[in-house]
Amino acid sequence: MMAGANNSGPTLIAGGRVIDPANGRDTIADVLVADGVVREVADSIPAEAVGEHGRVIEAAGLVVSPGFIDIHAHLREPGYEYKETIATGAAAAARGGFTTICAMPNTDPAVDNEAVVELVNRRAADALVRVRVIGCVSRNRAGKELADMEELASAGVVAFSDDGDPVRDAGLMRLALTYSRDLGAPISNHCQDHALCPSGVMAEGWVSSRLGLPGIPAVAEEAMVARDIALAGLTGGRLHVAHLSTAGSVSMVREAKERGIAVTAEVCPHHLWLTDEWALGGKGDAETTGAMAYDTATKVYPPLRSHADVEACLAGLADGAIDCVATDHAPHERASKECTYNDAAFGISVLETALGTLMAPVHRGSIDLTTMIHRLTVGPARVLGDAFTPYASLTPGTPADLVIFDPNARWTVDVTRFASLGRNTPLDGVELQGQVAATMVAGRTVFEEETLLKQGADA
Repeated sequence: MMAGANNSGPTLIAGGRVIDPANGRDTIADVLVADGVVREVADSIPAEAVGEHGRVIEAAGLVVSPGFIDIHAHLREPGYEYKETIATGAAAAARGGFTTICAMPNTDPAVDNEAVVELVNRRAADALVRVRVIGCVSRNRAGKELADMEELASAGVVAFSDDGDPVRDAGLMRLALTYSRDLGAPISNHCQDHALCPSGVMAEGWVSSRLGLPGIPAVAEEAMVARDIALAGLTGGRLHVAHLSTAGSVSMVREAKERGIAVTAEVCPHHLWLTDEWALGGKGDAETTGAMAYDTATKVYPPLRSHADVEACLAGLADGAIDCVATDHAPHERASKECTYNDAAFGISVLETALGTLMAPVHRGSIDLTTMIHRLTVGPARVLGDAFTPYASLTPGTPADLVIFDPNARWTVDVTRFASLGRNTPLDGVELQGQVAATMVAGRTVFEEETLLKQGADA
């Protein structure tokens, strides 16, 4: 295994299945990378094209696609470097096939002014992947008064959010959406009405009742989704629903789009596979409880929900009601999870397991691979705007941000090998199918799993 390689010379990726949704391509082809950009994509490119100092990657049996874009990740820096740093989060992203990640602003200090944006950008300058900044909606994320959104936009933030907390005040949300219309950046809201779940720690239902844990009803999310859709319709602003998780939310977003309201939505990998039954133990087997029951690694916000919600989210992702996948990567130190379920922090470390998790519904036929890649590339780019379009395709002349992965490789999650400082995942010890072989950013290899590339060469 290799990460952070310095190779930036010409590279020919030969014989892979090239899936480039932006250009409608899904064929066996060669991809030539040189000078940091995609030079050519063709049925056959001679090896001589890379010259004597170039490299040929035999990608038979592997998939080649634009690098994944994550519009929702918690990198924790500044202020919580004991949970994650920009450098470790970016390294985890590279291992997961993500070439662009957007850092959420619930840091200390919060990203509510130009100085903090500049600080994050400065620390991200040497990161393995592209890091973009999301700014606060309200000052210090306190929900009392609007942050200087024009200043933040001028500083280069790509969206606004108080994630970790919702924008509770409807008047403040209305004002933020009004600004978003003119600034061209979406408001990504954490839709959770805390008045409906003041002490909830997992989804409300038979599992929470069986475990004796306070629940979070689906309506806590859906009530705020409905409010925000109404406000987006009133203002003409750009609403983005973060980490959507319930069947009712999917239906409301789908209907709002049909009415022409400017709303987009994301769903997390864990909400497309895991259910609340994972809290019972046995890695999701409802009949198996015991040592792993009350596993705090399953505590996430919004919570893992029912099978019906998972299927609704998958259907929404497949038909376009949900625009993209976003990880909501939320790393924590051990102390925040090695405690009671009620006291544990919400969050799952996701970047390194995202692809394997997302391939589960692909392998069982719930969504096709091309659509899934679209939702990891074109989908998030469209949410953020035209500036991200070049990073979401393999069009010649665009930056060579790409991922090579084996959709069939089986591997067992081992958190001790994570690049992320956050080892908090219920998938530890679980076998996944689908693994990243290599990740390139601007033509530079930033992660490589040599055994998978060798398998590709031998295929």
